[in-house]
Amino acid sequence: MDHAYAVEKLTSYLTEVNAHLAHIELAKSETGVDWPDWPQELAAGMPLTRGIVSAYTPHGLSALHEYSIDSLAYWQLVRMAATEALGHARSADELAAFLRPTSPTIAADALHPWVWDSAAPLWAAQARQEAVLNAAKVVNARLQLKLARHDKGEMDLCMQSFDPQLPVAGKPRLRFDGDRSTPSWMARQEGAKYFSAGAFLGIRNLAAHQETVTWTEQEALEYLASFSVVARWIEECSVETAP
Repeated sequence: MDHAYAVEKLTSYLTEVNAHLAHIELAKSETGVDWPDWPQELAAGMPLTRGIVSAYTPHGLSALHEYSIDSLAYWQLVRMAATEALGHARSADELAAFLRPTSPTIAADALHPWVWDSAAPLWAAQARQEAVLNAAKVVNARLQLKLARHDKGEMDLCMQSFDPQLPVAGKPRLRFDGDRSTPSWMARQEGAKYFSAGAFLGIRNLAAHQETVTWTEQEALEYLASFSVVARWIEECSVETAP
């Protein structure tokens, strides 16, 4: 519903209704003041007004048929209903926001320090693309450092390091704690393997090779959160080397 449109139309209509009612009151109280002419323009505007009022207060004008259109009571009822509808229209967005279920928020400074400490200065400068890219570089460097591998990096190293297969010479693995015979442990290893590789392939590469990305602040924060997850996994896992 276009609440701004409703506010505009109801405000304009109420100005005319108030003027008409003031004329009626004056004619009733002052000798020599003529009763206002039949309110043709107000009557012409009633269909639109009724539709708007009904959208906010379905029964606001339900008793209107009980009065004559040239009576004081008729326009007093119109004014009351239109004013209430105007209040609904003015507060609709604010009320909807108030009634919306409270959602959790992610604190950027609570992301993994590898991610946020490297991204924060660039984020403060509104350089979101560079902030995400810098965070990805730091996570990659930490992965290489933990595995003592500098021959591979990013996607390739993630695919190798989280792979559930046994380590081989020169290719140590990252291992979560837990019973390795269970499907859940295997699923976690495989998930980390593809998730971490996907973060570098789908986020880091875009930030590095696209001249300008159109990420919103929310999107960039979500991408930082993705690397925060990867960073926590890297830090959590133990390193397993070939015998």
